[in-house]
Amino acid sequence: MPDRPDYSALITGQTVIIEMINSGDAALPVLSHLLRVAQRVLGAAGMAFVEYGPTQGRIIAASGGAEWAIGRPVPLDDPATERLRTGARVQDMRVEALSWELGRHPDGSDLRRMGVARAEIGGVMIGSLHAFYPDGDDDCSAEHRAVLTYLATCIAHVYGDQAGLPIHGDGPVVAALADGLAIADRDGLVRLWNPAAAQIVGRGADQVLNQPLPFPLPPPGQVLDHRLPDGRWIKITSGELPGAVTSRVVTFRDVTDQFRADHDTDLFVAVTSHELRTPVTVIKGYADTLTDHWDSLAEPDRRQAARVIGQRAGELARLVDRLLSAANDAGPVGGAPPVPFDLVEALRAAVADLPSHLRRRLVLALPADLPKAVGDRASLATVLTELATNSDKYSPPDSPVELRAEADRRTVAFRVSDRGVGIRPEHVERAFERFWQGESGDRRRYPGAGLGLYLVRRIVERQNGWVSLRPRAGGGTVAEVRLPRG
Repeated sequence: MPDRPDYSALITGQTVIIEMINSGDAALPVLSHLLRVAQRVLGAAGMAFVEYGPTQGRIIAASGGAEWAIGRPVPLDDPATERLRTGARVQDMRVEALSWELGRHPDGSDLRRMGVARAEIGGVMIGSLHAFYPDGDDDCSAEHRAVLTYLATCIAHVYGDQAGLPIHGDGPVVAALADGLAIADRDGLVRLWNPAAAQIVGRGADQVLNQPLPFPLPPPGQVLDHRLPDGRWIKITSGELPGAVTSRVVTFRDVTDQFRADHDTDLFVAVTSHELRTPVTVIKGYADTLTDHWDSLAEPDRRQAARVIGQRAGELARLVDRLLSAANDAGPVGGAPPVPFDLVEALRAAVADLPSHLRRRLVLALPADLPKAVGDRASLATVLTELATNSDKYSPPDSPVELRAEADRRTVAFRVSDRGVGIRPEHVERAFERFWQGESGDRRRYPGAGLGLYLVRRIVERQNGWVSLRPRAGGGTVAEVRLPRG
């Protein structure tokens, strides 16, 4: 660790961050750049930001030796998390105190120490900023601790001023630019009301602050659909965050164009009916053709009709499986208990079952000497199918889809990358929500029920792994799955 923080790098980095915000950049790139700046300023080997929700935390941004952990869930009952919630705002900790492994320097050495600072909005803890160091027993200096606290405060301001940071589904803060954020005190009076909230509800901060919330609250961790006086529907989530049990953090979004009735069953039908209709119509059409014109059809035409029926029946079966799995939210996903298995062999077997046009697009980079992963081998086919199908759907048909695998000392990973339309940074976590669509109503250009990524995350995390999305440099999307190493 350097004797003093690099204040010149701090000033230069903050200038770039302010320019990014003023130019309209979404907050995830801003946060990621801030972590890279922090790493240089603090002389750290890696940085990470953990965002906390009512039920768990998640690493949503990282740099350097900790970048591999983006997307990893963080348990709230971790001793280090509990210590951070109840102790001083900035602390020195040993990485070994974490019940969840984090930190790997590019040279392969362990990251042994960390400085951690809370990020708060109005006294409510929304996340923690971690600076990792590989060796040495010295605690952070007073100057380093002060800079770490300052940077955590900057992140909190980004949360409070913008609505572009991603969160996992039950998280505490805004999930996209259209989402509203409010914080209510123990008396139910509004203490924070962001600009998106004013736009959604039609009431500015001057009308709402220090007044009761203008809509009912669901129990912590649950979701409530509420109809506003003007007839629009909003979806409301609330939670009591770590370190702020007397405050309620409330997020809400306008779901009018998705909300078709008063019950989730109607939403289920609305987002899936057109997906079911297409394969059923094709199957029926080809079956009727074979029935009514069998004798007049040439043998190649009969075989082609049978192939189409088989393909569409496979699509229909896969869609029904997804719908049933998503509807039974409490049911098992991921199959058998995790055991060591050959990831490369499992990926090659899963590729063989993909549609032929998608197999032709795949470019494989699967090393033969990859160590074994720990998980449920059978469920890997579902995970790869969903990720590869997404790449196929959102990228030009003549562009490649890459499948790569690698390992480090803790995990075995594979990535599916495309050169398609890409994903907006503020959507990299919302994309894992059930029924979520990047486009809705008449604006939708791509089919889908919004279930694939939701199921992928459930499958992977029940195997003690994690999955993340990120925009690809030069355009496109990268989906990465990490499983424990055998």
